[in-house]
This record gives sequence, structure tokens and C-alpha cells, in this order.
Amino acid sequence: MRLFARFCAVLAAALLFAAPPVLAKPAARPQPTLTAGAVASPDRYGALAAEQILQAGGNAVDAAVATAFALAVTYPEAGNLGGGGFMTLLVDGKPYFLDYRETAPAAARAEMFLGPDGEPVAELSQYGNLAVGTPGTVRGMAMAHQRFGKLPWARVLAPAIGYARDGFLVTPQLIGILDGSRGPLAPTNFEAHFGGLKAGAVFRQPALADTLTRIARDGDRAFYEGQTADLIVAQMGRGPVKGLITRADLAAYRAVWREPLQANWRGYRVITAPPPSSGGIALMQLLLMKQQAARLFEGVPLNSPRYMHLVAEIEKRVFADRAEYLGDPDFVKVPVEALIAPAYLAGRAGQIDPDKPSPTPSVQPGLERPQTTHFSIVDKWGNAVSNTYTINGWFGSGVVVEGAGFLLNNEMDDFSAKPGVPNMFGVVGGSANAIAPGKRPLSSMTPTILTQDGQVAMVIGTPGGSRIFTSVFQVLANVYDHGLSLAEAQKQQRFHHQLLPKDTITFEPYAPASAELRRGLEAMGYVLVAQDYNGDIEAIQVLNGTPVPVADPRARGEARVVK
Repeated sequence: MRLFARFCAVLAAALLFAAPPVLAKPAARPQPTLTAGAVASPDRYGALAAEQILQAGGNAVDAAVATAFALAVTYPEAGNLGGGGFMTLLVDGKPYFLDYRETAPAAARAEMFLGPDGEPVAELSQYGNLAVGTPGTVRGMAMAHQRFGKLPWARVLAPAIGYARDGFLVTPQLIGILDGSRGPLAPTNFEAHFGGLKAGAVFRQPALADTLTRIARDGDRAFYEGQTADLIVAQMGRGPVKGLITRADLAAYRAVWREPLQANWRGYRVITAPPPSSGGIALMQLLLMKQQAARLFEGVPLNSPRYMHLVAEIEKRVFADRAEYLGDPDFVKVPVEALIAPAYLAGRAGQIDPDKPSPTPSVQPGLERPQTTHFSIVDKWGNAVSNTYTINGWFGSGVVVEGAGFLLNNEMDDFSAKPGVPNMFGVVGGSANAIAPGKRPLSSMTPTILTQDGQVAMVIGTPGGSRIFTSVFQVLANVYDHGLSLAEAQKQQRFHHQLLPKDTITFEPYAPASAELRRGLEAMGYVLVAQDYNGDIEAIQVLNGTPVPVADPRARGEARVVK
């Protein structure tokens, strides 16, 4: 009761704060089109935050902002203030996309992670100050709320402030992720701030509560200017390797409204992420190429050796295109329309070898010359938000901003430190994704919304690095190609192939490969490898006007219908 009372006190205080300036919003609120709102969140605290905001009369965008800030407190391995991401929205029937991805600081250079021998030094791009890109999350949330939010800004941040000030219960899953990350993060100040986490204990973060209170009072400028900005810059100067972010980098950061990527598939309108995400293009290629190759899939059981081989053949070509063509569209020309053109995908599908893996060197780009978190929300008016944001690896760079209480990203590793050299997710890139000042690194994040006849039908996304869009693809195919319920689709075995390592299919601990499946794939020439993770899909399907949210059974997520 004392925790609840203190939370209410924090909430009441937050309501007194002035909200940031509000931009023009839709003039009239439409009548409810769904029986309820819903949320699928990676943890219960994010779900509770969304539920409170929806019950208070907020819309899906209000609830999304509340969830994002709540996860910055209770999901420290991936929820964040010090990272960035993408948000796909459907508001009053119209699609939008917000890019609040991190950017390279002005002092960043293409060769900054290369050693004396000219080869990348992985530790520099993955841990410590030099790995940090200019964060975008706070500005992105503010821009989404200013354009579409209904409730006051301070009201939407109140749940997060309460969780930071009064604490949250630490789960065994969080401790498992923490224990697996301690070694690489040891050179940073991470352990001093998060080393005391214990399963079942309440964890309080007063410095983070103060930071959130400043943001609730003064808006996003409280992060990019003033005290918090000073604390970030001061942190860049600590430790054996100095960081690059300056006050000027923070003040200059802008999130960007972009046109979402859209295509028709199986009677649905798929609305997803454009570049600098590779995820949307890759998801479209996977869905549409499988549709082009429908003849090969006829009579093939789901997740049989032949099914996995055919999907791997498609994935191989998708990753070849990703490495060659995709990058920040503000810096390089990305041939989006060409990559999802029906004729192009029909030609790529025609290259599939139905019996054995295509030789990896023969799979070239076809045109002529983990650790993220996701949540999905719908409101009773049929508005929807699919949001994926990240600090890249678990706990990001491991650097905690002293006095502000939040972790910073290691997003610089998502650039290509050297063309053809894999990053921490094993994905290769080319010059299109080279480091440059102010540039946004290529991402696999794939926040996606499906509509039918203009109404929301599915909101979906996941963390997982290079496995993001292959996981989203598999769940969508399970639901719409194989007729499974969303809950059953979530439970199915997930697998992944990404061109390199050669002819390798990875499996997850939740549903490992059976002996029979192994024999079938190995007979085709595949190498099977176990991995520790394959997504945490948080999705909502709308059936006959009723939202059906489902949290991935692999993790600690929670789904709620909000009446």
C-alpha cells in the first residue's frame, strides 16, 4: 500500500507540470471502432503503464509513449532513454512512420574503429564511450506525442517516474540476461549501477527518476539541453576511451517523419519501416518472394526440412541485397521500389534451388548496376502503434550517465566498420552503411501494421538484431498462410539463415530442432547451430473488431485487453 500511495503522490505532482507545446491534432475524435484497446508489452510494467493511460482516456500514441518511458526504467537491458528506434503508426486511418534512430556524432569518421592493421577492433564499437551514437528516443517520443497525443505530457510520464522512484520487482529473466552480460561490460561503470540487481527484490533508481521528472516538466529539451545534456557530455570524457558526443550533437539531433513502406499482400495492406531500417524492405521481400514461389511450397508441411530449406533460400537472397543496397536514405540512394518490384522478386524466386542450398558465392545482390525491445498498442478508436526501440546489445555500451541514471547505446556497431566484415550480429555491410557524421546506422527493426479495408488487422514487431524481420515473417506466415491463431503462431519453432555463415540455419532453445529435422536438413547440406534467442514478438490481432493481444511465450511479456 505504501508503494501505491507514493506512486499516486508522484502522479499527482506530475500532473502539475506544464506540457511541451502541442502541435495541431485531429479536430474530431471518431467514434470507437473496436470493442476495447489492447497492449502487448515485453514486461508487465509496460503493459500496466499502457493500461493506465488508455483507461484515463488516452489514445494509442499516449499509451505508447507511456510504455516506452516505463520500459526505460523496468527493462534496462533494452528499454531506454539513451537509444533510438522506429515507430509505425495508424492514426485516424492514415499511416505514419517516425524515425528516431541514433546518429553518428559530428566527430565520427569511417575508419574510427579500425586498428593499426586496418581491421576492425570489435571492443571499440561495442562497449564504452566510443560506441555511443547521439540518442533519439526522448525526442522521438516527444514528437509523436506533440503530433498525436491526447493527454498531457506529464501525465503520460507519470507511470515511469513512479517505477523509478518507488522501484519495480526484478525478474529471474532479467538476472539471467545480466549474468550473461557481465564479462564484456566489466570495463565500463555498468556494474556500479546495476550489479546489485537481485531477483525478487525491489530496484529503485532515484537519479533516473530525477531525469524523468525534468523531462516531464520541460519536455524533450530537458534531455538535449541543460543539466542532462551536461551530464551526458561529462560522461563522454570519463574512462580510458573518450566518447564523441558534444553539446552541439545533442542540440542538433532531429527525429524524422518518413513515408512508411507499404505493399499489398494476401488481401492486406502491410505498413512497415522504410530505410534506414532494412527490416521493412526485407520483410516485404520475404513475404512477396514466398508468394511468388508458392508452387514450391505446395503440400510442404510447416517447419519441415523442405519448408525450412525453401525459406532459407529466400532469406539468403534478402541478406545479399541488404548488404549491398541499404543505408541511411539521407546519405545514399536506396532503390526501395526496385527491391520490392514484382518482376524483380519473381526473378529472385526463380533462382531458388528446390533441393539443396544455392552456393553462397553465387548469391549476389540482384539489382543491376539483439537486443532491442518492441511493444504493440491499439486503442478503441482503431489507432495503432508498433514501436521498436533499442540500445543495440543487451545494456547497450554498458555506459551509465553518472547523475542521470540511464544507459547509453552502442549503436555505432550497426555501421559497417569495414565493408564485408560482420558486426556483432554476424551481418556484413557495404559502403552504403559506412560511418559518416550525422548519419543513421542501418537497422533490422521492423515495426509493422497490417490493415484490411482501412482498418487495423495486426500490429507486430520484435527485437532480435538480424533475426527481427525473419521472426516477424515467420509469425505472419504462420497466421495468414497456415491459418494458425496468433497464440499458436507465436509458439511455433523459429529458425534463421542470413547468407553468412555459409549454409547455416540457427535454432532457438524454446523450440530446438528435433533429431529427425536435423537429419533432414543435414542431408540437404545445412549446418545446424543453436542460438540463445530468437525474438520476443509482441503482437495484437484484431478479429471482428475485437483486439487479441499475445505476448511471446519466450520471455516475460504481458498482453492486456483494456476495456
